[in-house]
Amino acid sequence: MLAPPLQVVDSFLLNYNLGDVLLLVTALGAVGIFLQRSNKLLSLHLLTFGLLFMILPANMFEPATKSLLATGPMYKFVGIGLLVIAPVIFAVSRY
Repeated sequence: MLAPPLQVVDSFLLNYNLGDVLLLVTALGAVGIFLQRSNKLLSLHLLTFGLLFMILPANMFEPATKSLLATGPMYKFVGIGLLVIAPVIFAVSRY
């Protein structure tokens, strides 16, 4: 099977930014961990991605044409939300 031409892949990826990729990976990973019923692992997962959202520079989150969030600081607010909710989930979890 032939790989898609680089121009097609590049034109698809230019519509999104790193924040969109992190949101997608966070959601898909959370669903996978949620199916295992491990709240402590879920909280560590959310904490990790919250830290990624906060540590990465804001210019990596500049909105592209099909971005999920409208502005770059909104991705930072998602990171703050994840950093707030992750310790709460960890504290109330049994497993």
